[in-house]
Amino acid sequence: DVFLQNLPVTFALDRGGLVGADGPTHHGVFDLSFLRHIPNLTFVVPRDEIELKRAMLTASKTEGPFAYRYPRGSGLGLPLDGPIDPMEIGKGEILREGKDVVIFAVGTMVSEALSAAEKLSTQGIDAAVIDPRFIKPLDADLICSMSTEFPLVVTAEENALQGGFGSAVLELLSEAGINTQVLRIGIGDHFVEQGTQAELRALLKIDAAGMVEKIVAAQNKQENSAAS
Repeated sequence: DVFLQNLPVTFALDRGGLVGADGPTHHGVFDLSFLRHIPNLTFVVPRDEIELKRAMLTASKTEGPFAYRYPRGSGLGLPLDGPIDPMEIGKGEILREGKDVVIFAVGTMVSEALSAAEKLSTQGIDAAVIDPRFIKPLDADLICSMSTEFPLVVTAEENALQGGFGSAVLELLSEAGINTQVLRIGIGDHFVEQGTQAELRALLKIDAAGMVEKIVAAQNKQENSAAS
């Protein structure tokens, strides 16, 4: 057990999430679920190429097993020639302030969540967007504190919903005694078919448009329940 706790091994998970042209057998949509229960594992899901470089640097400076996940394809086109600092383990980042709903998104879903927040603003819904970065350890202080401030909490991941990031957030909130409505956005209990990444995200309603649709529906349901 001591050996496993301190073993300096890094798992670089290529093709995390939907893989498009690689085909239906290659979708990496289960790794958040089957790895986050491993004791002592540090698991980060970078949202872009700069965060990926930071994850790689952090892994090199961390004792014990470390995993980071990155998608198939190109990055966002961000400049990579600036200085890179390691991440603080288990610490997320608030990317957008809001007051009506908070979206916790990891990996590729961060850019979709930011786009969804802009679309929601045109409908009078002010959404905060947070990148927790780490699947394990979760930023418990940030997630719990923000979850108490909003009537609707949303989690977004390009992974199976069962046992994934959203499940981890639900477990955290339950253990902390926080009773709030949580909408989990991710992939249901089925295998994903062939298609481009954009086509599949739209089909599965985990792109920005799908997020907006689900969040508006959840808010309307909340309001109707309060009115009845």
